[in-house]
Amino acid sequence: MTTVATPAPRRQRRRTGGSKWSWAWVALSSAAIAGYFVGQYAQGTLDSLAHQEVGLADTYAPRALPIRVTFYVHIVTAGLALALGPFQFSRRIRTRRPRVHRYTGRVYVASVLLGSVSGFVMSMFSSVGVAGFFGFGSLAVVWGWTTWRAYRAARQRDFRSHQAWMIRSFALTYAAVTLRLWFGVLIFAQIPFVHGADPFTTIMREAYAPLPFLCWLPNIVVAEFMIRRRGLPALRMTNSVAAARGQVSGSRA
Repeated sequence: MTTVATPAPRRQRRRTGGSKWSWAWVALSSAAIAGYFVGQYAQGTLDSLAHQEVGLADTYAPRALPIRVTFYVHIVTAGLALALGPFQFSRRIRTRRPRVHRYTGRVYVASVLLGSVSGFVMSMFSSVGVAGFFGFGSLAVVWGWTTWRAYRAARQRDFRSHQAWMIRSFALTYAAVTLRLWFGVLIFAQIPFVHGADPFTTIMREAYAPLPFLCWLPNIVVAEFMIRRRGLPALRMTNSVAAARGQVSGSRA
């Protein structure tokens, strides 16, 4: 007796198609930005790039040698994590090439841990001062923490929690992309309203100022929405609140 495959519902086909397009956009944008910001700093020394006003070269070129080394460690490891991250969500690789998935996952985790430590050190010398330290510093800490949780869940074979923490981790990795997207949006939004002797400098300074927080806080909110939508373990405050209430009632008794 032969079996006939039942076609998937139209809504499910649309969702699958949309997921493929979303994954393609994330993968392409991640590869483009990783190649861009790694490539631009490979064109010369920080001193020479600072004279050309390339990226953050003028911020870190005057720093001591350990800080400049930390800067390059962050650029390389963050770029590697950004390039590898999208492929950790490929179902085809997970099912057909599980060893590849595990190997690239370990490289991703190592890259993020190095990138988060170096990123935290860099935040102490941010061009936007205290806002850069708290914004980029918090990003570095949460980035490393979520990635460690994802790795630990995989080691414990809690794969649903592993998926949830990986979504959070890569949402923070993707801050490298969203930072540049927001930067462009904020630059163009100011053009009709900024006047003066040097409007370009003013526009660039004002556009960069909110990015230490804006580049990653919306990302983690979207990540949590995706986790809940997929039915994966989400972050909840109810257990903590209930425990606190229990302690209060116990002390009153």
